[in-house]
Amino acid sequence: MTNEHIPFLDLVTVHRELQDELVEVLTTTLKNAGFIGGPMVQGFEKDFERFCEARFCVGLASGTDALRFALIAIGVKSGDIVVTVPNTFIATTEAISQAGARPDFVDIDPRTYTMDPGKLREYIEHTCKWNAKTRQVIHNATGKPVTAVVPVHLYGQMADMDPILDLATQYNLKVVEDACQAQGAEYFSQKDNRWHRAGSMGHAAAFSFYPGKNLGACGEAGAMTTNDEQLAQTCRLLRDHGQSKKYFHDIEGYNGRLDAIQAGFLRVKLRHLEKWNEQRREAAERYDKLFAGAERLVTTPHQPSWARSVYHLYVVQVEDRARLQQKLSDVGIGTGIHYPVALHLTKAYEGLGFKTGDFSVAEKAAAHILSLPMFPGLTVDQQRRVVTEVLKSHSITTTVS
Repeated sequence: MTNEHIPFLDLVTVHRELQDELVEVLTTTLKNAGFIGGPMVQGFEKDFERFCEARFCVGLASGTDALRFALIAIGVKSGDIVVTVPNTFIATTEAISQAGARPDFVDIDPRTYTMDPGKLREYIEHTCKWNAKTRQVIHNATGKPVTAVVPVHLYGQMADMDPILDLATQYNLKVVEDACQAQGAEYFSQKDNRWHRAGSMGHAAAFSFYPGKNLGACGEAGAMTTNDEQLAQTCRLLRDHGQSKKYFHDIEGYNGRLDAIQAGFLRVKLRHLEKWNEQRREAAERYDKLFAGAERLVTTPHQPSWARSVYHLYVVQVEDRARLQQKLSDVGIGTGIHYPVALHLTKAYEGLGFKTGDFSVAEKAAAHILSLPMFPGLTVDQQRRVVTEVLKSHSITTTVS
C-alpha cells in the first residue's frame, strides 16, 4: 500500500479524458460567437429535462439563481416564511431571503441527514395554525404565512418526499426541491408505486453545476426543472431581465443566464453521468464493506429502501473529527466537512433568534460529520488505504481486505 496523495475530489482526470470533446465545444462557440443562449443552451435544457424526467428545464447561471427564481416563480412574496433544514449550504437560505421570505427550520433525520417529515408536521401543527378561510398556514409567533417548503436532497440522497408532498397538499404549501447535490438520485414513491428522479417531484427544483458536483460545469452554472410550463416561462423571464424579446420587459428580472460554453460542456458531460454515478455507488458499497465491524467508531451513510443515492459525498460520523482529519491530512488523504456549523447558529442568521439546542440532530451532525474521498475513478487500493488510516487513528490494528 503506497503513500500516494489521495485527493478528496479529483477534477483533473475527468477533464483530461474529455479534453477533445470539451475543446470542440469551445472551438465551435468561438467560431459562431454564440456565447449567450442559442442552440447549445437549448440542447442542454432538452437533454437535462429528459434526464430528470421533468417536462421543462431552464438553464441558469448558478444553483442559487435556480432556487431563488423557482421560489419567486411559485409566488413566494416578501414577508412569507419558507421552511427548510439547518444542515445545508447557506445558498439554500440565501435564496429564500433573496426571494423576500424569512427562512425557518425543521430538524433532520439522524440517519439520512435530510428533512424529517415528522418534524415538518410538528412544525406546521404546533408552531403554526391553519386559516381555513385563506387556506394558509400562519406562523404563531410572527403572524406571517408559511407558503413553501424546501427539502434538501443532501450528499446525493433524496429527502423522503411522499410524506413531505402529502403535508404540502394538505396545507396548501409549495415544494421546491433543493437538488443541487443530487443529479440522478432517485426516490421510490409508495403513493405512485414507482421510482422518481430528483427534480421531478416538487412544484420546481434547483440544480447546481458547480465544478465539484456529480455533473459539474467548468465554472458556474445551474438549472431549474419543473412540470409546470408557466413556472418555466416565468424563470426564463427572470433569468434575462424580464425580457419576452429583446428590450421588451414583461417583468423586472435579473441577469441569471447560463452561458453557451458552460451549457456545451455540461451537455458533453451529461452523456457520462449515469456511468459516473454508478462508479460512485460502487465506491460507496466498497467503503461500507471495508468499514464493516467498525460501527462503534465510524457511522457510515444510511441508504433507506426508498432511496438510490448518487453519493455526491461519502459522509461518516466520528467522535474526534478534528484529530482524525488532521491525521488523514498528515498522511496525504484529503477530506472535507459539509457542514461544520448548522445554519441557525451561523453568524449570518443571528438576527433570527435561534439558539444552541433548537435543532439538536443537525447540531450533532455538524460536530461529527466528515466527508471522505469520493469521485469516479476512486480505486479499491485508495479506499483500502483511507479506511486503514481511519481505523489506525482509533488505535485499531486491522487488516483491510
